[in-house]
Amino acid sequence: MNIKPLADRVLVLPAPAEEKVGGIIIPDTAKEKPLHGKIVAVGKGTKDEEMILKEGDEVLYGKYSGTELEFEGEKYLMMRQSDVLAVIG
Repeated sequence: MNIKPLADRVLVLPAPAEEKVGGIIIPDTAKEKPLHGKIVAVGKGTKDEEMILKEGDEVLYGKYSGTELEFEGEKYLMMRQSDVLAVIG
């Protein structure tokens, strides 16, 4: 990964949005943003906030959390550690 978040930021690869619901194909415009994903890169934290998340963590985050980025054809979210609501598993 060539992107290295700074301070208390994490880079999240969102889970893919659902394509079908009960046999009905959902068009791209009607798909809901996923609210979970996998952390692919983390910063070092700040002097006031230690980085507790690590690469590979599956996380839940808020609907409007983070800044959308596109890098090498893949879409990511960059957000602060405090925007992450929970670690799954």
